[in-house]
Amino acid sequence: MNTAGPAESNVHGTAIVVGTTGLIFLGPSGAGKSALAFDCMAEARLAGDFAALISDDQVFVSRHGPHVLARRPEPIRGLIELRYAGIARVESLPHAVLHYAILPAENGARLPPEFEIATLAPEITLPALRVPTGARMPFAFIKALIATEVATRPT
Repeated sequence: MNTAGPAESNVHGTAIVVGTTGLIFLGPSGAGKSALAFDCMAEARLAGDFAALISDDQVFVSRHGPHVLARRPEPIRGLIELRYAGIARVESLPHAVLHYAILPAENGARLPPEFEIATLAPEITLPALRVPTGARMPFAFIKALIATEVATRPT
């Protein structure tokens, strides 16, 4: 049974908040979404920053004016799959605003398209950033991409 509200779409992904930035990791099963999200949260916490899971595997997304909101299904509250290790319980939030879609990348073009957009659901899009699944410090990688995207975004 789908418990999403009428304006929500159930997206296959992992959503987190690091500091005040909401990120949703998108891609097919096995792409490294949960691992990258977990590494970002761990890296942020080591730096003394706030980090929490919104939802792993299923994320309800909806548009509220200019904002994209992510919400977790309650049955999976605080649970994240750590592939080959099991299910772990981590700090979580029930919902948060999303700012960027993270696309785990293993292979592909050396340089992704500029100002790439990810479609989460009909009429729900976010700026997309590609992050290698093997990045040693994925949140530092993401922060550098965000700073570059903000500085070069067309007005």
